[in-house]
Amino acid sequence: MTANVQRVFILSVLVLLMAGTRINHFAPLPDASWAVFFIGGFYLRSWTRWAFPALMALAVAVDWAVISHQGLDFWQHYCVSAAYWMLIPAYFAMWAGGSLLRRSYTGACWSSLGRFAMTLIASVALCHLIAQGSFYWISASVSEPTFAGWAKNYSDWLLPYLRSAALYATAAVVAQVASEQFGKLAAGPRNIAH
Repeated sequence: MTANVQRVFILSVLVLLMAGTRINHFAPLPDASWAVFFIGGFYLRSWTRWAFPALMALAVAVDWAVISHQGLDFWQHYCVSAAYWMLIPAYFAMWAGGSLLRRSYTGACWSSLGRFAMTLIASVALCHLIAQGSFYWISASVSEPTFAGWAKNYSDWLLPYLRSAALYATAAVVAQVASEQFGKLAAGPRNIAH
């Protein structure tokens, strides 16, 4: 399988994952959007110029479809304000984290797992800072914003978002390790000296 075919496959899986889970943010299956951008940054780094905007457009399209299906005006919805556009840098923080992880990745090992955990946590913390912070401070949804209110809101929601992103990103790690191990096993007999 060529690298481009692998990327198309991964992009297709990410599109399905985001479209299938973003429909209802509070469904039993959590929204995978943040993890999709992190995983995309890792696997689609060389396609950033068009894959990131395509996934952003999908996120907006899903939001528009869900809100419109409820009979509501997209631009009048509680979640859509000037802060909504801050999802672009917020999601790019996730993408950049995945891309940064890929840059230093040399294969599955314990140090790679440690870098994965640290990079994912930092990416989620930054993404949440941008997304939640902009909603709290810019949107009209919070009538009297205070630093204490913002800090409480940030800390209340950080762990649930980290948990959701970690769930999907860890599944991607398991798939990556399995793929590498399968590749080693498949190549093993050819590498044995006679």
